[in-house]
Amino acid sequence: MSLHPTLQPYADAWTHSIDAISEMVQSLVEGEWNRRTPCPGWSVRDVVSHVIGMDCEMLGDPRPIHSLPRDLFHVRTEHQRYMEMQVDSRRHHTGPEMTAELEYTVIRRNRQLRNESRDPDTTVRGPLGKDITLEEAYRTRAFDVWVHEQDLRTALGRPGNLDSPGAHVARDVLLEALPKVVAKDAGAPRSSAIVFDVHGPVEFLRTIRVDIQGRGTLETAPALGPAATLTLDWETYVRLSCGRITPEAATDRVKTEGDPELTAAILRNFAVTP
Repeated sequence: MSLHPTLQPYADAWTHSIDAISEMVQSLVEGEWNRRTPCPGWSVRDVVSHVIGMDCEMLGDPRPIHSLPRDLFHVRTEHQRYMEMQVDSRRHHTGPEMTAELEYTVIRRNRQLRNESRDPDTTVRGPLGKDITLEEAYRTRAFDVWVHEQDLRTALGRPGNLDSPGAHVARDVLLEALPKVVAKDAGAPRSSAIVFDVHGPVEFLRTIRVDIQGRGTLETAPALGPAATLTLDWETYVRLSCGRITPEAATDRVKTEGDPELTAAILRNFAVTP
């Protein structure tokens, strides 16, 4: 069986990123596994543990039975507790144990992808027991693995793949969240337009138009006389959207025009990953 055409791009993006991660961590020495990543509270080992754990859940493996320590400062929400379980249960694994489990998980997932015959609209169990479509599950995995590939690249000083298939999935996922960021979270004025001009390996110009009811919509058409314009590079856009850096840390990489209070509110609410 071949994958449904809707799922294939997400499978390809996941494969591209997981192969890059496997190659990156294959030759790490023990100390490098402990390096901090931009992902709050997580080391290189923790990020790889998370990637393994989430793909094991896609395979239907049971979740680890494990008690989390009480002193994990970065774990504040139920969603974070859920994600931390797979991570903390592997915190004492050695580098060779990590690479072996990653390799085995990738082999199993590749076999699952080759045999996948379900329709994209099939309901599957997602994180926290939430029902989602198979398409959403594939898309989320492609996005998640690419973002964590970038976390590892930053931690290990190996930049790259900012324009890979996973990057384009990430662009679409992050843009979908932008109307809520602008209209609801940042409280942009009704009947206004806010422009985002992103340059670099992935380039786009998008307008969030806020209607008279205060609802935001994403448009490709440029706006005349926008209330605000934010110009930034793709890597900074990703890091802000995924909560990897604070707006204060990105001030020299973000150019803003228009209402300063509005642009500040948008940047304050820019992070959309849980």
